[in-house]
Amino acid sequence: MAIDLTPRWMNEELSIFRDSVARFLDTEMVLEDEAARKRGHVGHDLWLRAGRMGLLCTDIPDTYGGAGGDLRYEAVMAEEMGKRGLTGMNHFVHSIVAHYLLNHGTEAQKQHYLPRMASGELVGAIAMTEPGAGSDLQGVRTHARKDGDEYVINGSKTFITNGYLAGLVLVVVKTDPSQGAKGMSIMIVDTQDQPGYSVGRVLDKIGMKAQDTSELFFDDVRVHQAQLLGGEEGRGFAQLMNDLPYERLFIAVGALAAMEGAYLNTLDYVRERTAFGQPIADFQNTRFKLAEIATTLKVGRAFVDECIEAMLAGKLDTATASMAKLWASDHQCKVVDECLQLFGGYGYMSEYLIGRMYTDARIQRIYGGTNEIMKEVIARSL
Repeated sequence: MAIDLTPRWMNEELSIFRDSVARFLDTEMVLEDEAARKRGHVGHDLWLRAGRMGLLCTDIPDTYGGAGGDLRYEAVMAEEMGKRGLTGMNHFVHSIVAHYLLNHGTEAQKQHYLPRMASGELVGAIAMTEPGAGSDLQGVRTHARKDGDEYVINGSKTFITNGYLAGLVLVVVKTDPSQGAKGMSIMIVDTQDQPGYSVGRVLDKIGMKAQDTSELFFDDVRVHQAQLLGGEEGRGFAQLMNDLPYERLFIAVGALAAMEGAYLNTLDYVRERTAFGQPIADFQNTRFKLAEIATTLKVGRAFVDECIEAMLAGKLDTATASMAKLWASDHQCKVVDECLQLFGGYGYMSEYLIGRMYTDARIQRIYGGTNEIMKEVIARSL
């Protein structure tokens, strides 16, 4: 059952980086994961340690404090975390926030925030979803009213990844409610000692227990006009759409990595566990299931690698990225479910990695745009 799942875009430098990531995760995160799941977050110190190791903002230019690599470095981080079922430190959302700043921010905004994100001093979050607005971003009701050289923000957000620990939140608001999508903007909110800003409870999710997903509240939060992302009103929707391929590709990368981790974990288990006097791995049903999963992984690796190479070349379109997110998240749920079945009752226990992977997988088909929205995006491109 040994299959080669090495990405075709790997090279010696990336292999060395992967080894460093693996060591950090095994020594710094894996051992702390159970405690993080119990308290609902990983804590600020882990982010700072990751920053000191150069593991944050790896595809941000070194002129802004990043590592100066490309998205393959972020993919390596996502893969190594995904294989281990580590979902507490959401570096992926952190990187998305950094890319909004890099791609759309003013020079002053980039210089001020990106180095602090790369160091782990600031944890990034993006606040889009509201109690009454999910995939339909035009339903956003949080608004920012201009008052002199300031904006006054009022509203609430929910399901915000990194919300509890976030020191920097990009808030999707309506600056002109009469203009629909053209009236949307993104405000940069520093959360420390910010009057009117408050964090609600860490939400009690069925999975991703170590990830601090929270509610955020804005009650007459005042920010200077220099905190408008890009410095121009009404650009929010276009900014969001521009960065969707990056976001959806990395959901696919994480999904593929989780499948690989589940597969390898299951291989170890079925070779050791016996039933009716023989290893479970010797039963035809087990061998056939593992053969199907191995095939799925090979197919998925080919497609995701193709998407990564397209992104590197600046050619990954929204429809293809949506296909990657749709396919990978659907198959992640199926593969992990099949693997759990081979564990029998033990697979249903939270102490087993496969059980945690099962509940963690379900959100992949929802966030980043639901898979139903992915189908709509793809269909419009046909």
